[in-house]
Amino acid sequence: MKSEQILIFLTFLIIKHFICDFVLQTSYQYLNKHKYGHPGGLLHATIHGFGTFCVFVWWSAPIAIVITFVDSIVHYHIDWAKAYLTRYISCNATMGRFWILFGIDQLLHYLTYIGIIAVLLTDIF
Repeated sequence: MKSEQILIFLTFLIIKHFICDFVLQTSYQYLNKHKYGHPGGLLHATIHGFGTFCVFVWWSAPIAIVITFVDSIVHYHIDWAKAYLTRYISCNATMGRFWILFGIDQLLHYLTYIGIIAVLLTDIF
């Protein structure tokens, strides 16, 4: 993978993340992500997975399918943990703790994307 491809993939993953997390996410999704296995959270993770598939399918459809499942599963658990902890420690958007959890959530998503690229740079695929 060339440097240009790495930058393109990361750029598209970041754009995908913005669209899926802040444009396409509905209240049904974000109000239910703290309930493990709830369809709202699963739908949100599936939308993210589809976005990830769109980023990588032009490069390799079989690899895109694997990455889709990995990203969906990781995304779901990051979001569930953040939503669960937010309720567990009783914080909301007016509290500093909320924004720390939100920041950790976003950081973990972006580190996931870096991890995906790092794996693609190996000879595994």
